[in-house]
Amino acid sequence: MKKKTVVITGSSRGIGKAIALRFAKEGWNVGINCSKSEKELEVTKREVQCFQADCLSFLGDVSSYDVCRELFQKVRERFGTVDVLVNNAGISHIGLFQDMKPEEWNRILQINLNSVMNCSHLVLPDMIAEKKGSIINISSVWGLAGASCEAVYSASKGGINAFTKALGKELGPSGVRVNAIACGAIDTEMNCFLDEEERRALVEEIPVNRLGTCEEVADMAYYLAVGNPYLTGQVISLDGGWICG
Repeated sequence: MKKKTVVITGSSRGIGKAIALRFAKEGWNVGINCSKSEKELEVTKREVQCFQADCLSFLGDVSSYDVCRELFQKVRERFGTVDVLVNNAGISHIGLFQDMKPEEWNRILQINLNSVMNCSHLVLPDMIAEKKGSIINISSVWGLAGASCEAVYSASKGGINAFTKALGKELGPSGVRVNAIACGAIDTEMNCFLDEEERRALVEEIPVNRLGTCEEVADMAYYLAVGNPYLTGQVISLDGGWICG
């Protein structure tokens, strides 16, 4: 039987890497991507291959539609059609909106939101033709609640959440599912700016009394890929009861 294929953007480290390894453990073909960290991407590739999974690594900025087109062309040439797309690529920005420049917020929107639309647009023809497939968008609770000093980041994730709900409805008749994971405080490099006291204070706000792990996000992503076929158009909060509990 033909192996299934997953493509994960922004997968050289953190959540994206954990998702790549989770699918590799299950024997999937894995396509991984990042824009700059070539050495880290190759490390992830080797770790994926340790599970006897076939892996294609692609260095490129997925905020560009042309770059995304090249990525999926290479994936099709290597594996055939994509069964699951995980849109994980993203950046954050902390600071007052009034101090930001237009090029800064445009860059956040391009990487966080445009990349989701680019990749989704390019996998859909095959998924619709085969009447199956799953798109999983890695979002944030700030897309639901908004965060002070992260206005544009919150806007980008809010856009992902709305896009997820709308596209889930649009693609339901075609057998393609679209869901999002609204992550809370996950223990990644994105939170490395916190000092020990700030980290402790954050943990005290979370009902389960700890940060989430990349592996927990990966488990949720895998479930959304292969689990309940009636689940679509949903934004699922994974935050330990913190913001959306």
